[in-house]
Amino acid sequence: MEIYLVGGAVRDKLLGLPVKERDWVVLGETPESMVKHGYRPVGKDFPVFLHPKTHEEYALARTERKTAPGYKGFTIHAAPDVSLEQDLIRRDLTINAMAMTPEGRLIDPYGGQIDLEKRIFRHISPAFAEDPVRILRIARFAARYGHLGFTLAEETRSLMQSMVTAGEVDHLVPERVWAELFKALNEKSPSAFFYTLKACAALDKIFPEIQCLFGVPQPEHYHPEIDTGIHVMLCLEQAALLSSSPEVRFAALVHDLGKGVTPRTNWPHHYGHETQGLRILEQLCMRLRVPNSFKTLAMQVMQYHTHCHRAFELRASTITDMLAALGAYKPRHKLSEFLQACEADAKGRTGFENTPYPQAELLSGAAKAAASVDTSSILNGELKGSHIGEAIRRLRIKAVAEFIKAESAPAES
Repeated sequence: MEIYLVGGAVRDKLLGLPVKERDWVVLGETPESMVKHGYRPVGKDFPVFLHPKTHEEYALARTERKTAPGYKGFTIHAAPDVSLEQDLIRRDLTINAMAMTPEGRLIDPYGGQIDLEKRIFRHISPAFAEDPVRILRIARFAARYGHLGFTLAEETRSLMQSMVTAGEVDHLVPERVWAELFKALNEKSPSAFFYTLKACAALDKIFPEIQCLFGVPQPEHYHPEIDTGIHVMLCLEQAALLSSSPEVRFAALVHDLGKGVTPRTNWPHHYGHETQGLRILEQLCMRLRVPNSFKTLAMQVMQYHTHCHRAFELRASTITDMLAALGAYKPRHKLSEFLQACEADAKGRTGFENTPYPQAELLSGAAKAAASVDTSSILNGELKGSHIGEAIRRLRIKAVAEFIKAESAPAES
């Protein structure tokens, strides 16, 4: 049995990064012989087997032939006569088309090591254009490796753009788009995912709600970067620094979608964008099958981020009601994630990256003060129905007001 380590494991090993998963390709075997060797078949679309001891994936060397539009329109050919070079050339990038023997000898027929050293994403063959998912994968690789200095080869960017023009991306299913976006949100530089898609004209096709933000101006006094699209990318970068939560990062990404529908006659102001964007966000989440945990937090951040920024100007009653809307008085809530996304928005402006955000501490303390009030006398009293809720609300407003007053009192010398 002739076995080679392939794909991302070889790439990351050469980059000196931790190898999380190892994939192997097997030459000269058949499905029947693999089973005889003790491997367990698991592949649905092509022959993949699990090692009897390590449970790592071993795939038979194969070729692919495009037979229909989209990313599923392929005919797979796996046979003992398929060579390692034939298997490698069907892959997307040169840096992903290297193999290594179990002893560590590198096989690199398509120049992947040189591109790895030069930090270049370059497609390996014209067959790249046959699979639209590769556009999303390249964008995700940009999010993962952008901080290492990787750039997209111009010929690859041009090919990706021609795929968009040819309508290949129209065949992407929502579940796959969300899967790649979710992975990108978990990477070190998630904004690179969107910049890469924008560079090849795919952003408008896949995420039109984000694309339409570019070129939309904001007041320069508050947003020195002016462009709303650039602002949301800066917010996403700040969210990645503040939190590892993909929900927080997603909320920061979409919080200003309402600015994309502001009439041009109102530019650069965006009155009511906090509510104007809710319908757009709802439609985006429905289209991409976005999980409810992402949608709920994103809706909250979109609707209340301006309130959060103005926390020191708000009445105790307004703060109390906002915290109630955020579910901050419940045993399990996402207030800290909400505050992180709002802080990312505040810092996602040119020149404001290192500005403190005391609003988070104020609202966190106010929530604790309001949640700690003793409501037993009201719950056990004679009040009924909505009167109970209003009585509890008044108690919480009083607690919030006292907390704010204590926080603003001058410290004793």
